[in-house]
Amino acid sequence: MPVNLSELPVTTHGRVMLKISGEALMGDQGYGLHPPTVARIAQEVKTVHDLGVEICMVIGGGNIFRGLQGSAQGMERTTADYMGMLATVMNALAMQAALEALKIHTRVISAIPMDQVCEPYIRRRAVRHLEKKRVCIFAAGTGNPYFTTDTAATLRANEMACEAIFKGTKVDGVYDKDPNKFADAKRYDTVTYDEVLQKHLGVMDASAIALARDNNLPIIVFSLDEPGGFCGILAGRGTYTKVHG
Repeated sequence: MPVNLSELPVTTHGRVMLKISGEALMGDQGYGLHPPTVARIAQEVKTVHDLGVEICMVIGGGNIFRGLQGSAQGMERTTADYMGMLATVMNALAMQAALEALKIHTRVISAIPMDQVCEPYIRRRAVRHLEKKRVCIFAAGTGNPYFTTDTAATLRANEMACEAIFKGTKVDGVYDKDPNKFADAKRYDTVTYDEVLQKHLGVMDASAIALARDNNLPIIVFSLDEPGGFCGILAGRGTYTKVHG
């Protein structure tokens, strides 16, 4: 349900990175894309875009193909990772279609050149898109195997001078253990980068956390399943965990 913007304080964020998993797009299907779920997430992005926030996005590909799992089943790791990168392009195009149906100008920008499908990654051009209030969806990871979309999101967030990474998940923050399995799981309001690494809290992979720490880029973990959650968190409302120095 769309959020009434008049009920929210003005956000202090000018440019942010939204990182979501590919699994977030599959709804209850267990595989692939669920168009109503894609449309719902696009509406969340639109609500924030309407606040004047410049938005970058990175979407994983796990709903279609995950390179690490392919590798574990005997596929050569580099080939499996490239297949995973192509899956992220498919998800990015689906999100672009959903956003443009809401009249939000959107660009899919791929780390692997495929000019007939989307733009190649050129940093200065991407910055200009953001300045023109276009949503930029960065696809194909970093363009290199052995790196996750978490690392790609952190890399692009730094390159685009984003003020924070907002990681939308199925839970409302970072817990000391899986809240879906343990009733006594404790949620952190704030946690440091080093604590995430030392306690293996699973916010993002170690490379992404280290890159965020080295550039003092905060990570906000929140529930993407909560209607209006993205907009509310940006405005300082709701439940979330902040990862910082």
